[in-house]
Amino acid sequence: MSRFANPPMHAGTQPPGRSDARKNSGKCKSFSASVLSGLALTTLLATPVFAAPTPAANSGSGSGSGADTVSDTSSGTSTSTNAQDLIAKGRYVAAAADCAACHTLPGSPSFAGGYAFQLPIGTLYSSNITPDKTNGIGNWTEAQFVRAIREGVRPDGAALYPAMPFPSYVRMTDEDLHALYAYFMHGVQPVAQAVRPNGIPWPLSMRFPLTVWRWVFAPSPDAARKSAERSFPTPELARGAYLVEGPGHCGACHTKRGLAMQETALTAEDGPQYLAGGTAVDGWTPPSLRGEPRTGLGAWSVADLTAFLRTGRNMRGSAFGNMDTAVHHGTQYLTDDDLTAMARYLKALPAANKTEQSWQTDPAATRALRAGGKLTNGQRLYLDNCAACHRSTGAGYAPAFPPLAGNPVVMNAAPDSLIHIVLTGATLHGTQAAPSAFTMPGFGNRLSDAQVAAVVTFIRHAWGNDASAVSNVDVARLRKQLTPSTMQSAPPTPVDPAPAQPGSAPQPPEQDVSQDTSKPATTPAPTGHQPSEDALHSAPHPAMKAN
Repeated sequence: MSRFANPPMHAGTQPPGRSDARKNSGKCKSFSASVLSGLALTTLLATPVFAAPTPAANSGSGSGSGADTVSDTSSGTSTSTNAQDLIAKGRYVAAAADCAACHTLPGSPSFAGGYAFQLPIGTLYSSNITPDKTNGIGNWTEAQFVRAIREGVRPDGAALYPAMPFPSYVRMTDEDLHALYAYFMHGVQPVAQAVRPNGIPWPLSMRFPLTVWRWVFAPSPDAARKSAERSFPTPELARGAYLVEGPGHCGACHTKRGLAMQETALTAEDGPQYLAGGTAVDGWTPPSLRGEPRTGLGAWSVADLTAFLRTGRNMRGSAFGNMDTAVHHGTQYLTDDDLTAMARYLKALPAANKTEQSWQTDPAATRALRAGGKLTNGQRLYLDNCAACHRSTGAGYAPAFPPLAGNPVVMNAAPDSLIHIVLTGATLHGTQAAPSAFTMPGFGNRLSDAQVAAVVTFIRHAWGNDASAVSNVDVARLRKQLTPSTMQSAPPTPVDPAPAQPGSAPQPPEQDVSQDTSKPATTPAPTGHQPSEDALHSAPHPAMKAN
């Protein structure tokens, strides 16, 4: 899941207005020994989370056969068909690895680069990865392409910033990378667009410390292959592990970082810290993807997870922030088999925090909101701004408006995601399986820091959530961090990934009408007859997530 990069939640009422936030950042201090740590921080730029490759690729490695060579058309129709199949497979792998999310600037051609990652050390711009020979990767050989993806080394020998999640991509098979190269060289249109130079000042702009970082923290291809080929109880779990740990690079966001900003675990065999929740990325705090009953996926079923990855929404929550991007560009195009494999693998991960108790509903907040009378400031603000969509029960109108009661994001120890979405709002973009888009407006322009803190504290306390309070200092800090570079519009229209094999994956619609963001989104009311609140929520729904 760079980038499940954040699970779901929402908070608010009126539909119009939108803002979207994304991606990763890092921290860095000085040159010498700390230059290494500082530059390594940029690993946090890896996109969120979730995505996976074609079902035709097994967890083992292998190289493409000569019959698949795209440039060999002398054999006639059969070879041409093989070439097109290889490009289609590569398109699927590109969606699985979420390449478009980082390398496409909204409103610009696909994969032309220019997406800004704002760091404390400066601004990093994603590269042009179209086959343009001047500005892109058109002159790269397949060996150079594979080395960049697996080892983070450019053709000139310079180290890539670990914003490129090569510590995860190193697990990708030879077959997948062969297909990916064919797609980028023969299935992507070249774009003659130069990318802005990185705005990172010397000496932090020097790349040689990154070489040392790579030696210390990134696995070698041989070590990664052995890890990917380890034994699993079933082929389905092996496939799920490959997708999550490899191309999906879920750990880039959902695993905590060490002092040098390296992922403290790269696979499940590295220990319980893997996918146990990450640190804040652009104001979103990626939650645990393990089995915690309150703050992880413990209350989610395999069906809940597959629906979420396919559509960005289910009865327990909806995607926002970086996770909306990951679904929009990647997981919505994966086959049902791949999504189920990912879900089963995640559900097989035990809780890292084994002392956490299950969430239990507490009706006291609902009774207070319905009774009126003398309400706290947080209760009044919730009734005025949030209850129309999320209800006095906190159960929402899923899957359109997600529940807040029992929501893992709401109960996370870090309140950043909840504060962020109240300040800026978010849009859940339509997918091919769920084309309706829903927008929560931001309230930062009309609520003070103290008011935001009051309503967020109420939400975190109510309905049995029992999470810690939020102060106006917390809100002010996050409000200051939310700049245009960390809120770069909505995801662009998907690149139209094709299935790896005919009929193996759903096709996107010819036109994604949900992506027309030139006008304020009109959030449709939930369809069908609406039963009473008490009838709907005799059993409240837990929820979760956002990237």
